[in-house]
Amino acid sequence: MKRFLVAMTLAVLEFSTRADDSPQFRGQGGLGISEKPLPVRWSAKENILWNAALPGRGLSCPVIASGRVFVTACSGANQDRLHVLCFDARTGKQLWHRQLWATGNTLCHEKTCTAAPTPVTDGKRVIALFATADLVCYDRDGNLEWYRSLTGDYQTIGNNVGMAASPILHGDLFLLCLENAGASFAAGIDKYTGKNKWKIERPRGINWVTPLLIQDAGKDLVLFQGPEELSAHDPATGKKQWSLTDQKLAAIPSPIAGDGLVYLAGEKFLAIRPSTDKGSPEVVWKSNKLSGSYSSPLFYKGLVYMLTAGGVLNCADGSNGKHLWSQRVQGTFAASPLAADGKIYLVSEDGNTTIVQAGTEPKIITTNALSGTFLATPAAADGALYLRSDKHLYCIGDNRK
Repeated sequence: MKRFLVAMTLAVLEFSTRADDSPQFRGQGGLGISEKPLPVRWSAKENILWNAALPGRGLSCPVIASGRVFVTACSGANQDRLHVLCFDARTGKQLWHRQLWATGNTLCHEKTCTAAPTPVTDGKRVIALFATADLVCYDRDGNLEWYRSLTGDYQTIGNNVGMAASPILHGDLFLLCLENAGASFAAGIDKYTGKNKWKIERPRGINWVTPLLIQDAGKDLVLFQGPEELSAHDPATGKKQWSLTDQKLAAIPSPIAGDGLVYLAGEKFLAIRPSTDKGSPEVVWKSNKLSGSYSSPLFYKGLVYMLTAGGVLNCADGSNGKHLWSQRVQGTFAASPLAADGKIYLVSEDGNTTIVQAGTEPKIITTNALSGTFLATPAAADGALYLRSDKHLYCIGDNRK
């Protein structure tokens, strides 16, 4: 029967958000898919609904819920001034701007910065993690709910190249995974108080992968991916349910899920079927034709897409890994793809967004240009596209509406 065709779906998040909001890295469930069609053409003078100046750099994506847009930034010669800003999603008016000093190490690779992790929102509050291991929660009106210096709690946390794994929410828990040269752990933190509900040790080493929530055999699981292991845990307790340990996995691209499988970048691109009996998951297929660098994979309408830093978009059948096509697009890329209305949006570092027709044959629809440096993954909410550069936040929509 149809209901048995998909053995695993993404967990239903208990957010005060709508289906077309974007509450975390890559939107609802971390899928990178917009519920509504998005604009196809824009320029500096066309279909820019608003453009807001930002006080500093950031690789973090904007998150959008309940008519508000939240974004983080960092400034100062040492990137030690941390910013959380809120804008009206309709007008772009800045509603509030909060600042704090970094308490942890601010050293970063020149490609990244201390405002690299994407914040999360449940529509009532926003929780922001910085690469300095400073963690702060504001309500939607900018009132401080709680703050933690994680380096104050765990003094050996290291940040010698810049941490970037983004947190996610599950019900009342804020889930994060900090893997670095020092104290490395995953934790479930009460979103109301900022206190640990659970904490488990993680391998020490540089890792930028964002956790993924799935549902396996009716049970919610959170996946933590590191270079040597993918492990599944109960998000309520942190207890490990199963793991995959015999594969070399990526330390930057985050996993994605769809049609009963989880897709993982690594030495070889993997599709696995999660375990239902606490045994090892099944490796369904492997491919050496879906290479990537910074971008996370996209699963959309049965197909898997992977973008290289040099601008080659590869497409494969999600069920068996058969490579279908490769398409070169202009530019170099750090941002992950976004899908909407049968189209894939690819944002290059120099501000060119190439829109490719999704499907079994490649077709470039158009390319739209904005000035600036764009490293952040795009976000979409309520039919608007949000692009974040080093200096500006753009809201792109149909000006005729």
